[in-house]
Amino acid sequence: MEKITKETYLKWYEDMLFWRKFEDKLAAVYIQQKVRGFLHLYNGQEAVLAGALHAMDLTKDRMITAYRNHVQPIGMGEDPKRVMAELYGKVTGTSKGMGGSMHIFSKEHRFYGGHGIVGGQIPLGAGLAFADKYFKRDAVTLCYMGDGAVRQGSLHESFNLAMLWQLPVVFVCENNGYAMGTSVARTSHSTDIWKLGLGYEMPCGPVDGMDPVTVAKEMSKAIERARSGGGPTFLEMKTYRYRGHSMSDAQHYRTKDEVEEYKKIDPISQVKQVIFDKKYATEDEIKEIDGRVKKRVSECEKFAEESDYPPLNQLYDVVYDQEDYPFVQHK
Repeated sequence: MEKITKETYLKWYEDMLFWRKFEDKLAAVYIQQKVRGFLHLYNGQEAVLAGALHAMDLTKDRMITAYRNHVQPIGMGEDPKRVMAELYGKVTGTSKGMGGSMHIFSKEHRFYGGHGIVGGQIPLGAGLAFADKYFKRDAVTLCYMGDGAVRQGSLHESFNLAMLWQLPVVFVCENNGYAMGTSVARTSHSTDIWKLGLGYEMPCGPVDGMDPVTVAKEMSKAIERARSGGGPTFLEMKTYRYRGHSMSDAQHYRTKDEVEEYKKIDPISQVKQVIFDKKYATEDEIKEIDGRVKKRVSECEKFAEESDYPPLNQLYDVVYDQEDYPFVQHK
């Protein structure tokens, strides 16, 4: 893992703030009905992504996750304008406007979704890692899931094969406390999700998911283990989401006091405090970053607003690889 420096902290602050403001903007335009369908926001969980990206080799490593997936491809290198356009359903989006909020993809930057089926990405993550091992590509796949997805049977099948074949994959559970509106304690006798790895003798453990430094260190160990042929790891990132499961979530299952308590350990605030404590930046320099972030978000919104909706024929043109597929009729 590269050393964590002044530049690292300044990058973390700007990246995480941009991700937060990007999601906030999406919440605002969702209320205006410019973004439709479901919308699952990442607010509060930014340290999990920031720390992981620091530990990854972005020239070859891969990432796959569930439907809370807007900012991960941005972190991997995708243009945030294209991500926002996808949420608007515009043709300039990452999936030509046909995937929407839950299906952001960026093959170029090795981000493989964005999956609306709970737990559906877990065996796919193992499959990506299998392909890399088969073709000897020296790449590692990071496969993310929520705390609700660990109740899917496919997780156990994937864990078993990943250990049997020693696949270069890091399974990561982002435990934000609630599977939709159901706490872990109501669905499992054991609330230590990381212990699921023990049944497969898979290296596993809990991680403070609100601290990017801790995330970076633990992810680095897991990634290096996978890259060196040591097989998979399962990490439980203990994090928290400040917004509901989705925009339609009334959040009756938790109190405002609970949310406010977790905001005291907001990963963005923690990083900002370290920057001030170590004199990495002045108040004015932080304001300059804040202004830059605000401008970037506005540019994304403008791009999405001004982009066109997909042409009708795209409904047919992107379904089948064979252009003259006989069962497609244009009316």
